[in-house]
Amino acid sequence: MQLVPRFDPAALVSAIVNDGITLMFGVPAMYQRLLEYKAVGGIDRLPRGKLRRLAVAGAPLDLALKSRIEAEFGLPLGNGYGITECAPAIAAVRAETPKNDAAVGSLVAGIEARLVGQDGRTVAPGEVGELHVRGPNVMRGYYRAPERTAAVIDRDGWFNTGDLARFEDDVLYIVGRTKELIIRSGFNVYPSEVEAILNEHPAVVQSAVIGRSIPGNEEVVAYVQLLPGSTATPADLTAHAARLLAPYKRPSEIVVLAALPAASTGKILKHRLADAVRDRAVERV
Repeated sequence: MQLVPRFDPAALVSAIVNDGITLMFGVPAMYQRLLEYKAVGGIDRLPRGKLRRLAVAGAPLDLALKSRIEAEFGLPLGNGYGITECAPAIAAVRAETPKNDAAVGSLVAGIEARLVGQDGRTVAPGEVGELHVRGPNVMRGYYRAPERTAAVIDRDGWFNTGDLARFEDDVLYIVGRTKELIIRSGFNVYPSEVEAILNEHPAVVQSAVIGRSIPGNEEVVAYVQLLPGSTATPADLTAHAARLLAPYKRPSEIVVLAALPAASTGKILKHRLADAVRDRAVERV
């Protein structure tokens, strides 16, 4: 195992080449940054070295990124899902049964799950609901915060993940966060859908979509990071989105940033962008 203070694509490529890395596990933004590193560096193909397995979790995985990474390394990219309060694994795609879609796999042994609708009832098979889980992996509670604990764990031990999901047979699909769901003109907009379309544009490194409240409605706002030296404009990206998204899913505003705010792992910190929508504190390019 190699421990580093902050994700750096150049350092990771070096470790793959020189240090015999066999398993690469990261968030989607990490894989996006690897592709950016390849493009900027004029690299024909990222080295595979001794890699034998690729895994991803921590944020929605769009299929275009999954396809590009799998083609790059010649290995399946196994998706997974977890949450800190659940120690942290809940579901994963098994290495012996790779998936060609955005599934996060089957539940880890010992975990129960149910999907709950806005009315508090279990949703019908195949429908989207808020994911509640129960099992030995679920935390006992937040430290010295009984009210916070009671808000997410009921008397029967069910923990509300705050994620929206659906099942196809026993395979779990995460479609978004309850708090991130954008309701525009009565229609549900899942940010991951819009992000996947924006990320398909050849100039886009990564994107993050959030909702902005306006009188009587919500708008879709997108923040994007472009490849260095790109001449693409917000108008170009708007036109790209208009060709591929239904009108109610299209961003009302696209903001180009030099870099999206990220944690040391590379995971995009959307709460900072939400703050920026309110106070316009993010410096634009």
